Amino acid sequence: MTGLARPRWLTSVIVDVVLIAAGLADGLLFLYGASPWEIGVSIVGAVGLGVRRRWPWVSLLLALPALALVSGFVPGLVALYSVALGERRRPLTVVAGACVLAASFGTWWEPGAASDMIASLIYATMAAAAPIALGLLVRTRRELMARVEDLQAARLSERRHVEAEILAAERARMAREMHDVVSSQVSLLAVQAGALQVATDDPAVEGTARIIRSLAVKTLDELRQMVGVLRAGAHTGSHLAPRPTVADLPALVAASGIPARVDLKLPEGLSASVQLAVYRTVQEALTNIRKHAPGATATVTATAKGGLIEVVVHNTRGTEPGIELPRAGHGLLGLRERAELLDGTLSTSFESDGAHVLTLRIPRAAGPGARNLGC
Repeated sequence: MTGLARPRWLTSVIVDVVLIAAGLADGLLFLYGASPWEIGVSIVGAVGLGVRRRWPWVSLLLALPALALVSGFVPGLVALYSVALGERRRPLTVVAGACVLAASFGTWWEPGAASDMIASLIYATMAAAAPIALGLLVRTRRELMARVEDLQAARLSERRHVEAEILAAERARMAREMHDVVSSQVSLLAVQAGALQVATDDPAVEGTARIIRSLAVKTLDELRQMVGVLRAGAHTGSHLAPRPTVADLPALVAASGIPARVDLKLPEGLSASVQLAVYRTVQEALTNIRKHAPGATATVTATAKGGLIEVVVHNTRGTEPGIELPRAGHGLLGLRERAELLDGTLSTSFESDGAHVLTLRIPRAAGPGARNLGC
C-alpha cells in the first residue's frame, strides 16, 4: 500500500458495512409497529449480506423471506446481484432470478386487484432482471480485463523473445568479427615473435620477443574467452576460464616489461567484481604507459581505506618517444564506467614534472550494477 491507497480487503469491508446498514434501514424504517418475527426476518436478511462474497446463495436464501414478507428489497436485490456475479451456470442464475421475481411480485400485487397484476409482474421482472444484468456485466468486464492483461503479458514475452533473438544474432556477429579479424592478427603476431625469439642471438631482442609472444598468447586466451561469452549470451557455462583477480597483479606487472614497484595491501574476501575492476585498471594503466611513456618507471599501490579500495598507478615521464598506435580513448572510458557501476570513481592527473597518476576508488562491497560487469 502506497500513499493514500486503501487495501482491497478494507474497501470490501466498508462496502459490506454500507450495504448491511442500507438493508437494515430498508427493512426496519418501514416496520413501525411490526411483530418481532418480522423485525427478525429483516435483520437476518440484511446481516446475511455479510457472507454474499463467499456464499452468495446463502445470502440470497436469507434475504428471500424479508423480500416476500416485509418488502426488504435491498438485501434481496444485492444478494441476487452477488449470485449473478459468481454463478457461472446460467440455469441456476435463472432460478435465482425467478425466486426473486416471485417474492417481489407477491409484495406488489394484492389478491383481488386483477388490474394491477400486469403492472406488478412488470415491476417484479425489472427488479429481478436488473441485478442479474448488472452482475453479468461486471463479471464480463472482469473477464475481459483478465484477458487483456494476459494478452499484454504475451506481447511483452514475445517482444522480449524477439529482442533476445536480435541480441543473440548481434553477439554472434561480433564474435565472428573478433575471431576472424583480431584473432588472426594476434595469432600471426605470436608466431612472428616466436620465430624472432628462435632466430636472434641478441639476449635483449630474445627477451623482448619472449614477452611479446607471452602477451600475444595471453591475449588470444582472453579473446577466446570473450568470444565464448558472446556466443553463449546469458547462458555462460563453467567451461569459461576464470576471471583474473588481484593475486594475478604481480604476474601482470612482471609481464608488462615496465620497471615497476608493486605494493598490494588488500584484505581477503573481496568480491569478484571488485577484484576484476582492480585488475583491469592496472592492466589498462600499464598499457597506456607502454604506449605513451616508454622508458618510464611505475609504482602500483592498492590499499584499503575504511570502506574503500584505492588503487593508484603512478608513472614517471617517459624517456623515449611514444608509440604511434590507433587510439580511440575507449580504455579509460570503459574503466570509468566500470568504476561507476561499482559506485566508485576513476580519476587521472598529470604532475608538474610530467608524471601521470591514475586513481581508482571503489567500495569494498560491489555496487548495484556489479552483476552487469563482463570480462
